[in-house]
Amino acid sequence: MRCHALSIRHRPMSRRRNDPGAVTLHAVAARAGVSAMTVSNVINRTGRASADTRARVLSAIEALGYVPNPSARRLTGAQVACVGLICPDVDSVFLERMLAGVAFVAAECGVQLKIEAAANLSHDKTYEIAQGLVGKGAQALLLVPPFAEILGGDPHVSRLEVPIAAIATAHALPHIATIRIDNRSAARAVTERVLAQGRRRIAVLSGPLRHSDSVARLEGYRDALLEREVPVDPALCIACDFTFASGLAAARHLLGLPDRPDAIVAGNDDMAAAVLWTAHQSGLALPRDLSVTGFDDTALATRVWPPLTTVRQPVRAMAAAAMEYLARALRDPGCAREGHDTVLPFEVIDRASV
Repeated sequence: MRCHALSIRHRPMSRRRNDPGAVTLHAVAARAGVSAMTVSNVINRTGRASADTRARVLSAIEALGYVPNPSARRLTGAQVACVGLICPDVDSVFLERMLAGVAFVAAECGVQLKIEAAANLSHDKTYEIAQGLVGKGAQALLLVPPFAEILGGDPHVSRLEVPIAAIATAHALPHIATIRIDNRSAARAVTERVLAQGRRRIAVLSGPLRHSDSVARLEGYRDALLEREVPVDPALCIACDFTFASGLAAARHLLGLPDRPDAIVAGNDDMAAAVLWTAHQSGLALPRDLSVTGFDDTALATRVWPPLTTVRQPVRAMAAAAMEYLARALRDPGCAREGHDTVLPFEVIDRASV
């Protein structure tokens, strides 16, 4: 039987094939036989393009009825040529999805990305990387956790003299702009899905507690249990590190308990997939014997069995909002000093793991 994903938020009807909004910049590039960056340069009148190339791009735009992304249109003339991105040097499905979303939006906006991946989480190293990116021509900086929290809490970050935005943080940060979802409410909502099925011995696999989003998701889990007057058992709360391997170790421990949990709420899809793998190994029938939820709605969520009930973050919308903010801050430096926090809606995607 096919499982259909349902959402707590109303979704508009799918666009028809001939709807201009369904045509992407990459489709135009493929038709014209050029790169997405070249298409963006022609649209925004930046960079170099021969008369022949420009004619082919404009012809493809007309033939396909392409309409640029609204954020890309707003960025036209904003003089944002280069954005530096600092991200963790880790193997993460969600991070790959987030980087792909940022790269897509940057291509639509005609913005060059300079990416620095780092494993060192110290403030000094992060600040050094940021200085290096600015020195290499970055006019603005885009951060993701945990580097967002490292620089976002530093009152001296203004010395970099460029606007800075962060996406996918757990909360607003005092010294940089943030674009995010409400992680606590999202974790509460997905935990409530499990409680609604009658589960009461519910474990949680959090991410590293040095990450603010891990803490926010753990708080959301606790909120949901306390609302239903279900005791929070510390023995069922395990801090992991957002990896499949850490999820395996935690799941083996939990499912080996004499009084094992009847549900596990995982802080991301990687760890949730590890729980499913361990449950199958243990001979459990899912979701009859165990409900499992994830977070992020990565491609992994639909490539496991049963497919995961999870939280979807609007990654591309967050990236677009960040680029729009950076462009506005470059045009009007005063807005960067006012503080900026945008909270976008999340979705709980119901699938067969609950």
